[in-house]
Amino acid sequence: MSSDRETLKAAFLAKAGFGDARRELLGGDASTRVYERLHRGDERFIFMDQPPALESVVCPPGAGEAERIALGYNAAARLAAGSVAAFVATAAYLRARGLSAPAVLAHDVEAGLAVLEDLGDGLYATLIAEGQDEVPLYEAAVDVQVALHAETPPDVLTAEGGVSWPLLTYDTLALKIATDTFLEWWPKFAGMPAFGPEAVAEWDALWAPVWVRGEAGASVFTHRDYHAQNLLWLLGREGVARVGLLDFQDALRAHPAWDLTHLLQDARRDVSPALEQAMLDRYLAARPDVDRAAFIADYRALAASNAARILGRVFARQALLGRAHYESYMPRTWRYLERNLQDPALAGLKAWFDKYVPPEVRR
Repeated sequence: MSSDRETLKAAFLAKAGFGDARRELLGGDASTRVYERLHRGDERFIFMDQPPALESVVCPPGAGEAERIALGYNAAARLAAGSVAAFVATAAYLRARGLSAPAVLAHDVEAGLAVLEDLGDGLYATLIAEGQDEVPLYEAAVDVQVALHAETPPDVLTAEGGVSWPLLTYDTLALKIATDTFLEWWPKFAGMPAFGPEAVAEWDALWAPVWVRGEAGASVFTHRDYHAQNLLWLLGREGVARVGLLDFQDALRAHPAWDLTHLLQDARRDVSPALEQAMLDRYLAARPDVDRAAFIADYRALAASNAARILGRVFARQALLGRAHYESYMPRTWRYLERNLQDPALAGLKAWFDKYVPPEVRR
């Protein structure tokens, strides 16, 4: 970290009243963000540092496809590039609905800095690994989805201090760009030849209806990375507020199945088919207006698209960058993908994978 950045952080903390806090570096994820825990007496807070210069530009509202592609992956896929403005505005939206996003205690969106409420260490993934019953946790997480899907979100999210952030749609281009990363990264990781023009043309034709359905159904606020390592169990709270929400700055307006695919086909931990089915039943029972058959069909198709994205851009790319632990998640993600491809409506995609990605390179 440059001395200039550290000076900026120290000045921000001093101005916000945290200059005397003890700083403890926390483990990070695959992003360019850095988190610290601030200790001030018996109080604890989270300090988020997202240097703006480390990410490519985000999608301007109203940008056309060609412009988004020219601006880079974040714009094309409609990612927030770690924007603190996106985090602050999204947190305000969630908290206004009684949900447990961290309170933002101080922020400088231009500098990429914020001090947040510390929601603790009770991550779903950790608690379940320690033996806690997973069913009540997943039921509460599904209930959060039901609550969010009960209303149409605004086009722009706002927070105090003049902070705003557009809630864009997870559209066909964003879905395509994300899914297509499998074509780019899996051959490099697996040591296989690049996919040829015929394979790519078939891929595009087979996935196109899935992406179109994803955009057509985009009607609800979507966290976009809703899984057991981004959810906390808050024992002192009730109802949907028991679920602490993290890492939601990439939120979009998307198909209501999208967050459920992340939750119930979690690439980092096993979710049994029985639990997955029980939670889908719970969600659909709470939304009797939803066409069950159509929803499940969209869920399977979007989950397959998401699995391909994760195998490509997330796991294969990160493994090639030297983060070998991502390889341990790959077999699970392949199992999810193969399970989804058993849907007769996805027979063409199953045939594509069987033809171009044989079992020996699915690892």
